Amino acid sequence: MKLKGLASILTNTRVLLTIFVIAVATVGTVVFLSVRDANPESGVALDQGAPAGQTVRENSHRLNSVPDSEVYFVEFLDFECEGCRALYPVVEQLRTEYGDRVNFVLRYFPLRSHFNAERAARAVEAAARQGQLEAMYRKMYETQAEWGEQQTPADNVFRGFAQQLGLDMEAFDATYNDPATLERIQLDIADGTALGVQGTPTFFINDERIQPRSYDDLTTALDQALKRG
Repeated sequence: MKLKGLASILTNTRVLLTIFVIAVATVGTVVFLSVRDANPESGVALDQGAPAGQTVRENSHRLNSVPDSEVYFVEFLDFECEGCRALYPVVEQLRTEYGDRVNFVLRYFPLRSHFNAERAARAVEAAARQGQLEAMYRKMYETQAEWGEQQTPADNVFRGFAQQLGLDMEAFDATYNDPATLERIQLDIADGTALGVQGTPTFFINDERIQPRSYDDLTTALDQALKRG
């Protein structure tokens, strides 16, 4: 049984490393194509109590919360970004390993080059208001191939996701179309831009930007942050 368990762990590790290598290659391509357009509209008044350039704000969405931990893993993401989708299982594996010690935070950074990215962020925000942040977050990545890279509005697609999740549709529609929702997204964009984010995904551990080349780079960075914290 021990040998079988070890074999399973090794197999899962090899699969994860393969995903990471492929994802890094994908991220490189996506960022190269998107950087010149990655100056998202960020003309929002920063009246949220802190200047632009915060990695985490009080209202930042946490995929999990560890109140006693001062370590934050922050991802600036675009739900239409192929690199973000490719690294999604890697982030989920990190959450499995570190979710009891590290706060995992997502920040919106929809790129202009992705037609439905801002709409996707609004849909996730609308779901978050009803306590379904993670469910919609997962659904966006799991269905990206169905609506991504399109030049037609995906509003009805995202509304369908909300119905599948059993959300209050009147409340969802109101939040989705509320200018305050867009301002909330633009605040994330303004922070990312001030921090030097140019493409997605971009990762920070606390206030330090990291550029991992392997899964071990990620775990090493988190382990070091936990030792310091």
